[in-house]
Amino acid sequence: MTDWQPSALQRERLAAARRLRARSLLLATSATVVVFGVALTLLVTSPGWPRVQETFFDPEAAKDAFPEVLKGFWLNIRLFLIAEPLILVLGLAVALARVSTTPVMAPVRIAAVAYTDLFRGLPTILVIFLICFGVPALNLQGVTTSLFWLALLGLVLSYGAYVAEVFRAGIESVHPSQVASATALGLSHAQAMRHVVVPQAVRRVLPPLLNDFVSLQKDTALVAAVGLFDALGTASDTANFTFNYTPYVVAAALFVALTIPLARLTDWVGRRGRERERAGAL
Repeated sequence: MTDWQPSALQRERLAAARRLRARSLLLATSATVVVFGVALTLLVTSPGWPRVQETFFDPEAAKDAFPEVLKGFWLNIRLFLIAEPLILVLGLAVALARVSTTPVMAPVRIAAVAYTDLFRGLPTILVIFLICFGVPALNLQGVTTSLFWLALLGLVLSYGAYVAEVFRAGIESVHPSQVASATALGLSHAQAMRHVVVPQAVRRVLPPLLNDFVSLQKDTALVAAVGLFDALGTASDTANFTFNYTPYVVAAALFVALTIPLARLTDWVGRRGRERERAGAL
């Protein structure tokens, strides 16, 4: 039995496709090099570039500031890692409360609507200010006055409102027939939500959820406004002492180094979801 060999016409088509891909790659690479090369040339030949380089891109200042800024960045990472699961739990609970149709849940639905409307309307930095300075002023017994935990609470409350709406959109996108089918099989409404609706909703809203968490990682820098020495707070303190802004660039580089992989993960998850949908439609 002889091995299959493509026909001459098929080989010609494959060769033409390879040439087209190579040409597209060459054009894209050339255009990228030209555009970024021109932009870089204009930047480094501008009259103020030496001053900018000295103020923002001083290698010695970056080397000196890096250890302390990195130590502060660990606080941002801790805020992100602790806040993320808390936000998911809060957002899902609020979303389930909002989509509930049980009459006895009416007060909970009203509270959920009020919460999402309030905290989506308030800037995150204002929420952090109000909690970090307002809660200690109440002198409540047994309530922490740690700025770390209060700032964390502000982030959770602010982002929980946005994530709740993402979850609600995902839950409402599941066709009602799914609940009807689950009920016909003997599942209660709560069981249908847990085992049928919520798993489908989470898969559908995973890309926007990941986008929210990319934003959350950046917004952890807002805690510097209340005096916490995270990456931004440490960079600001160092810059004020040295009269050089390079520490800000160091902090920015650390945030970018973390957010870019998260952004690429978001793109990959979204692309994989679209491919699955197309495969299921065939």
